[in-house]
Amino acid sequence: MTESPPTRAGFVALIGEPNAGKSTLTNRMVGAKVSIVTHKVQTTRARIRGVAIEGETQIVFVDTPGLFRPRRRLDRAMVAAAWGGAADADVVVLLVEAHRGVTPGVEAILDRLGEIGAGRIVALAVNKIDRVKSEALLGLTQDLNSRFAFARTFLISAEKGHGCDDLKAWLAEVLPEGPWLYPEDQIADLPLRMIAAETTREKLTLRLHQELPYQLTVETEAWEERDDGSARIDQIVYVARDGHKGIVLGKKGETIKAVSKAAREELEEFLGRRVHLFLQVKVRPGWLEEAERYGEMGLDFRDGQP
Repeated sequence: MTESPPTRAGFVALIGEPNAGKSTLTNRMVGAKVSIVTHKVQTTRARIRGVAIEGETQIVFVDTPGLFRPRRRLDRAMVAAAWGGAADADVVVLLVEAHRGVTPGVEAILDRLGEIGAGRIVALAVNKIDRVKSEALLGLTQDLNSRFAFARTFLISAEKGHGCDDLKAWLAEVLPEGPWLYPEDQIADLPLRMIAAETTREKLTLRLHQELPYQLTVETEAWEERDDGSARIDQIVYVARDGHKGIVLGKKGETIKAVSKAAREELEEFLGRRVHLFLQVKVRPGWLEEAERYGEMGLDFRDGQP
């Protein structure tokens, strides 16, 4: 009787500068949208876990906030969450944008990796390879590997999928043997309430462009399962100033209506059922200094201390 291959499971932390493609790669690997993706930097605030299956291996991707020089409490809490995700992972994958190369931010990450990388498998994924020529890619990978002893180097396009299957297959081989950590049909360990809030925040971020990059947050205040199988979701958009409320609402409420419609449609597709989404906008000047708001975002308020 042939023995079945052992199961494997473990955590893979994706780290890198803001906008390096971590959220896009998480969604690509999982095969569903579990992480917020926008053209803006620093949109991922909490460590979002997406669960992927490759053969007999369950790969839990930890999409961390982008690593950057923190200035405010929220910045510091995000950076602490990112390094916490890397320190807890079985494998770390550093994403570097091919067209940006070795920036001061990448150099700082490499220095820090030297401190936490001992005894941990660290791979390099050069992303957005379609933006540069092959000669430049060769030089960049040689430069990066001379600075850190990466276990493997992958050339990928998270957006288009190039090289992602090779990375996923390799991760499935190197993760430790053991039972799966989540049910087979689970793709994320975020509560649905947080996924719903992140979905609305993404739509706000896309709609408002550069106007409110950090000055708002979304919380799911109530979630009601209805008898007809649909769900009623009530959310609050917190902004820091009175002037921001008008921007979020838009002329005659057009902005918030468009955001609500886009978020509702995406949530209906994600949940596979009808959703009734109700949004309120509230001014809360000190929300960036409230521990409760950080808890709702999956961050530790104490990590934001100077």
